[in-house]
Amino acid sequence: MYNAITDVPGVLVGYETLNGKAANGRPIKTGVTAILPHGRSRTPRPVWAGFHALNGNGEMTGTHWIEHGGYFVGPVCLTNSHSVGIVHHATTRWMLEQYAATFEAHHLWAMPVVAETYDGVLNDINGQHVEAHHVHAALASAHAGNLEEGNVGGGNGMICYGFKGGTGTSSRRVVIDDQAYTVGVLVQANHGKRDWLNVLGVPVGKALDDGNWPKELNRERGSIVAIIATDAPMLPHQLKRLAQRAGLGISRTGSPGGNDSGDIFLAFSTANDGPLPQLGKARQQMCHLNDECFDDLYMAVVQATDEAVLNAMFMAEGAPMAKPQGWCPALDLQRLAPLMRRAGLGMEAKPPMPA
Repeated sequence: MYNAITDVPGVLVGYETLNGKAANGRPIKTGVTAILPHGRSRTPRPVWAGFHALNGNGEMTGTHWIEHGGYFVGPVCLTNSHSVGIVHHATTRWMLEQYAATFEAHHLWAMPVVAETYDGVLNDINGQHVEAHHVHAALASAHAGNLEEGNVGGGNGMICYGFKGGTGTSSRRVVIDDQAYTVGVLVQANHGKRDWLNVLGVPVGKALDDGNWPKELNRERGSIVAIIATDAPMLPHQLKRLAQRAGLGISRTGSPGGNDSGDIFLAFSTANDGPLPQLGKARQQMCHLNDECFDDLYMAVVQATDEAVLNAMFMAEGAPMAKPQGWCPALDLQRLAPLMRRAGLGMEAKPPMPA
């Protein structure tokens, strides 16, 4: 197991990471993350899902139908706030090509899920440097197994608790009635004030202040997107409840869900695989777990979300700021370690997933 969202069988993740310099001299530091719930299947299939916004200052497309229909079709892509349109356009084109035979034979619509967080402090966001071929590259690179974290994909230009943030992932295994299930979380972490930061319950943010902190790095103007995947069979309303628990996960690292933060969560299940409802029979059946068995699943989401945020920060590298000029440092693990030891805790950047 890889302690990643890709531990859920069939789930693939790809990145396209953009680094460079714009014509105005500001850094280009952004990208696209692509999550394929059913891998590269050539047949469009419903992905049963639930959505929750802890604080809705952000965007995730397709959520109206997820709320009403309980599913989406195709990939989930993450990028920056000003690139949602091109990513949606390019992902739609990918779906039309990937599922060409089905779209040719039937009148269907494509509505991919695209979510964003704001990277304008580190990236020339108004330059809209993400293009369609970058989205296709992220989708083409999607793979199972080990995932890079930190300054990769859509998380490349993100800031978390005043330190360099980005992409992080984690997973847990849950056994219910002798059956093992996997819960995986991937976050695009771009939220929180430095003063709020907690690591394993230790309030370390203020202690890490070196007195030279740029004001822009201690303002809540970002967001966090959490994508939760599982192979446990669940109904859409159950997945919505699962998505809600990501908010408890980010609270462990100190965030109350700030006013200017889009704290947006999506949970999906790869179970109950079958045809699109438009092409299915009148009578439908779905397997699902009893709600009374969910406490361990809820805890798995809380723990994996908490760890995914920390992994994003632990694996990130410092970066120059685009506006204003300056430097966004990575979380200094050498300074963090004695604070944790003083609290009676050790540190592992990426502990193995519990069995």
